[in-house]
Amino acid sequence: MDEYEVEVTQRWGETQEYLQSKSRTSKYTQADFASAKIDQEAATELFVYAFGNSLAIDSEKAQEAVVAHRDAISKWFYDCSIEMQKNLAKMYVSDPRFKKYYEGRVTGLAQYVHDAIMAN
Repeated sequence: MDEYEVEVTQRWGETQEYLQSKSRTSKYTQADFASAKIDQEAATELFVYAFGNSLAIDSEKAQEAVVAHRDAISKWFYDCSIEMQKNLAKMYVSDPRFKKYYEGRVTGLAQYVHDAIMAN
């Protein structure tokens, strides 16, 4: 088990979401994982568009991105509630690994994603 998997198991191993995700992904092919990544990237691009056009976090486009983000997680990994999505948003700004993903797209995007999700 790699370091990341150990951390994930320690933090969330007993949660319903973790168990659901493990169950779903255990059946995935490489093509399934590639499709999941496409859906996740599409949601991220919606955030990039909204942020890049200086749209308010509660604008229709920003909130479309929030829904697409939650839907991608629910489709591929686990049933992602609004509350769970807000927990993820906190990680996006507090955990450097997650923050790097968004900041690698556009400086300031991690905070924007966080704020848009929290506005939902």
